[in-house]
Amino acid sequence: MTTLNCKGQMLHLSQPVVMGILNITPDSFYDGGQFMDAAQACARAAIMITEGATILDIGGASSRPNADIVPEAEELNRVIPIITAIRKEWPSQIISIDTWRASVAKAAVEAGASIVNDISAGSLDPLLLDTVAALHVPYILMHMQGQPQNMQQAPQYSNITTDVLDFLIQKTLLLRQKGIKDLIIDPGFGFGKTIEHNYELFRNMDQIQKVLNLPLLVGISRKSMIYKLLDTSPTETLPATSALNLLALQKGASILRVHDVKAAVEMLQLHKMLK
Repeated sequence: MTTLNCKGQMLHLSQPVVMGILNITPDSFYDGGQFMDAAQACARAAIMITEGATILDIGGASSRPNADIVPEAEELNRVIPIITAIRKEWPSQIISIDTWRASVAKAAVEAGASIVNDISAGSLDPLLLDTVAALHVPYILMHMQGQPQNMQQAPQYSNITTDVLDFLIQKTLLLRQKGIKDLIIDPGFGFGKTIEHNYELFRNMDQIQKVLNLPLLVGISRKSMIYKLLDTSPTETLPATSALNLLALQKGASILRVHDVKAAVEMLQLHKMLK
């Protein structure tokens, strides 16, 4: 059984869990602008916690393709009051901060977050990894080719599975050297990958998990790899998202990162019965 120490809160991953997405941004691809103030965010948090979210993932800067870079002060102003309010209302709730900035990670953990979820694997802020090591919190290591501003401009791989695996192996060794003990891996669906890349990686992600033997986070909720393939929109992709989430669980996912917590919890129940 994998157990992660989240600043004294123990995250047990003997069974898969759900991470609910709480975007404090005006421009996220699905729910941008809906939860910008503390009252809206806490109301949304209450729903997700009631529905069964083990982790709340709070982010103040959109990472969708071509997203603008949010100034550091603005990102802090968006997330810190929300984390503080949620920690006050739900003291035992596990919160992750979705950021690539060391300053935001540090302030968020001081405000009550206990996991750092970084899309950049430390590539966008040279201080981030050392900051995480000093904070002694779990770190979510994600693969991304390029940056959000250019990642979908003709991404290329020699072999998507082996390329992502090699990247994660090298980064994992670096993180261990820096003293970061509790790691979660994320293949980075939609981050510098074509639709074909995403589905080939999805088919093979159990191989990546077995090699690294680390908890696997899967975040495919309502993404373009679904709605572009089906020629629909993010608002219409919950059934397809749920189908892929169930397949992800069968391929070894420990954490489902989702917009729709209730549906994901139902997938956990189905998966448990199927096992």
